[in-house]
Amino acid sequence: MSSPGVNGDPKPPCLPRNGLVKLPGQPNGLGTASITKGTPAAKNRPCQPLPPPTLPPSSLATPMPRAALAGGLCPPAGLPLGGPASAPVPGPPVERPPLATDEKILNGLFWYFSACEKCVLAQVCKAWRRVLYQPKFWVGLTPVLHAKELYNVLPGGEKEFVNLQGFAARGFEGFCLVGVSDLDICEFIDNYALSKKGVKAMSLKRSTITDAGLEVMLEQMQGVVRLELSGCNDFTEAGLWSSLSARITSLSVSDCINVADDAIAAISQLLPNLAELSLQAYHVTDTALAYFTARQGHSTHTLRLLSCWEITNHGVVNVVHSLPNLTALSLSGCSKVTDDGVELVAENLRKLRSLDLSWCPRITDMALEYVACDLHRLEELVLDRCVRITDTGLSYLSTMSSLRSLYLRWCCQVQDFGLKHLLAMRSLRLLSLAGCPLLTTTGLSGLVQLQELEELELTNCPGATPELFKYFSQHLPRCLVIE
Repeated sequence: MSSPGVNGDPKPPCLPRNGLVKLPGQPNGLGTASITKGTPAAKNRPCQPLPPPTLPPSSLATPMPRAALAGGLCPPAGLPLGGPASAPVPGPPVERPPLATDEKILNGLFWYFSACEKCVLAQVCKAWRRVLYQPKFWVGLTPVLHAKELYNVLPGGEKEFVNLQGFAARGFEGFCLVGVSDLDICEFIDNYALSKKGVKAMSLKRSTITDAGLEVMLEQMQGVVRLELSGCNDFTEAGLWSSLSARITSLSVSDCINVADDAIAAISQLLPNLAELSLQAYHVTDTALAYFTARQGHSTHTLRLLSCWEITNHGVVNVVHSLPNLTALSLSGCSKVTDDGVELVAENLRKLRSLDLSWCPRITDMALEYVACDLHRLEELVLDRCVRITDTGLSYLSTMSSLRSLYLRWCCQVQDFGLKHLLAMRSLRLLSLAGCPLLTTTGLSGLVQLQELEELELTNCPGATPELFKYFSQHLPRCLVIE
């Protein structure tokens, strides 16, 4: 049956036409809607814009009346207010670079990649290389160059030094050269544009540098303030006396067989601004540690004595009196140091924030009592391979509210009872229990109470089972557990 129209005339029923169904008016006053087969219905919008009115051709050259403009009327889209004479001339379309080469986007994107990945990405195209070769992407990284990588072999068999412009473009301030000779170092200085002033740190490892080469390097490279010599057995203590410069603030010497007490004398006399000294020398004695001057007592904040087997408690006495402002001290591998030496450290170096006593087999729980009572600022404590440490020593450490990192690798006497003391240390962020054979799954599971823990190392721990790791993943979701 047809519905009546407005004037009483019958209204034809709704009929489909080309897939479009015309719906009758709705009683809610929202108007009509159109539904196309196969598509969802469009929502009714009561405030949809009306299409522009169709004007006769004669009106296109006539300006809009001011009254109409004052009444809020707007000309249709594309119609100028003042006629064709004032119509703006459309400019050429703005061409934007593709996303893959848009430098603004790439500058933000490349921060999410590691250094190795950036090296690969720089080979994709010139646009990517241009963006990636900005120094900001390489801050804090040190290129490692082996001697065989410094030369290209020409067809005639001759060698040509490699082009280092790519390193200069990225603004590297430090280099590690491995297996180089005096000649290689001279070639590096001549071919790297930033070598004279721009290089701040140099590391030479397993190299045959001599006293002459060391002297030339530090004389030519005036910007070097951090120097590392590792496994370099051809320079002598005389070379240190002739080459060390007062501008050096950080020095690391390890596995160099010619380094002994006289080398420490050269360091103490020639480096008044030394802030950090790392020394691994098997023949350094207690006497050498008394050479440090008052100037270094104010400037030096980090001292690492690694595997200095001849150092005893007397050497520790010299250290605490000569360098009272130390904030980081390592006696790792100083096997003759005992609890009395640790007591001297705790009583005299109250500013310490990091203390490494690893591989000191004579250290006992008594040393940990000294540490807990006097070193209230200590944030890091390394006790790896201190085989005499027991649960009693851990009970002393549980009172240290500032301690954030604790390393107990291969402390073979630590048991579950000792772990219970650590549960009160809410400031702990890193805990290493690798190789502790007496810890059980039950004792380790209690570590879930340390909810602020960020890293937990359980390598070679018999009590660390797959079920325990699953338990940690559920109850310590923010902690990195190293299996």
